[in-house]
This record gives sequence, structure tokens and C-alpha cells, in this order.
Amino acid sequence: MMKKICNVSKLNKTVKTGEVSQQLLKNIDLKIEDGEFVVIVGPSGAGKSTLLNILGGLDSSTSGDVESAGFKLSKSREKALNDYRRKIGFVFQDYSLIENLTVKENIEVMSVVTKKKCDADKALSLVGMEKQADKFPGQLSGGEKQRVAIARALAKEPAILFCDEPTGALDEKNGKNVLRILQDLNRRGTTVIVVTHLLGMQKMADHVIRVIDGEIKEDIRNTKTIEAEDVLWN
Repeated sequence: MMKKICNVSKLNKTVKTGEVSQQLLKNIDLKIEDGEFVVIVGPSGAGKSTLLNILGGLDSSTSGDVESAGFKLSKSREKALNDYRRKIGFVFQDYSLIENLTVKENIEVMSVVTKKKCDADKALSLVGMEKQADKFPGQLSGGEKQRVAIARALAKEPAILFCDEPTGALDEKNGKNVLRILQDLNRRGTTVIVVTHLLGMQKMADHVIRVIDGEIKEDIRNTKTIEAEDVLWN
């Protein structure tokens, strides 16, 4: 029996602007197994990134229970949430690198966040960027920047790697390189959860979650998956 790493029950998220309330997530029930490659898909504004941010401890729910990597996020104080964030990794579409630090220094910054020494050389080797360690972000292509962003997240040795549109700003060649890295990391045992508009990614995922209007409309586990380079790009 597989171990659950995320367990969500009756999750709701409502935001209020002036007198107007909007429900972003509605009664979400979700279970994610340790070691899965999970893809969350759906149209813009469906609530995908809101769900990812709550699972990643970057946002809070209005009601419901959220457990992830051994933490009860919906009932945790800020210190416990910070402890949780040190255990997981995040990769964003815009890379979020520090421009005046070298590639290696961008990785080493994680030692401050995690309060333990991070092996920057190992992390960079996992994404094939060890030869660019002394370059600055401005000297890299978009695909290379995203690989560095993944290496930075990996330096924490995360229990879960959360990715929000990691290929959104990339062309097909660089995008598939990033997908290959994520697939390889997952096959080494890292749970990977990706929000994407790239519908072709569904076929490389163990677990596909389709979100529409703040609700889970489909929750599917694939019996067969494809390789990253075979993903249909659209």
C-alpha cells in the first residue's frame, strides 16, 4: 500500500474584494501518493495555482483540512509553516533568480533558508548546469535559467517539488528538456506536482487532476505514461 504524502479534505478558499466575495476553491477532496508525478490542469482562472499554493504552504484555506509531508497546514502556526516550507521545493515560471549572484551562489542561498549546508555542485549536476556555475543569470537562456531554478529547489532535498507553469515561458526544445529533468527526478523518488496549461503533460503523469471553476472535475491515475520527449506541444 502506497503512503499518502498529501491529503486534502473539504478544502474551500474564498477571497473578498470590498463587498464582493469569490469562491476560488470549492469542497476539494484530494489524495496524493508519495513518489507520484502529478499534473494539475484546467483553464485560466480555474483555481489550479491557488490549490498549488495552499498545498505548498504559500497561501491559506478558508476552511477544510490540508495535510502535506507530515504537516497539518490548515492548523499550523507560522513557525510550523516555515518548517514545512523548508522541507519542500518550489519552481516558478519566472525563475526568480537573483541577478547579481552567480549560478552557484543562487543555489548556495538555500543554505540560509534551510539552515543546513546545501550541495550546490550536486544540485547543478542533476540538471546538467555544472559548467555554468560561475555565470550570472543574465548570461543564460530561459531554459538554462529554469534548470538553475530547479537545481535551487533540489538543493533543499525536498519531500515534494511544486512547479507552477515551469515550461510556460519556454519553447518546445527547452521545455522538453525541463520536463525530462522533472521526470528523471520523479523516477529517483521525488514527488513532483505540476500546474500547467500544457495538456500533453497529462500523458506523462501518474496522476492527473482536472480543475474547473474551483472544483475537481476529474481525478485520474494513468496505468501507462509516456516519456517527456514524446509530449505533444501545443
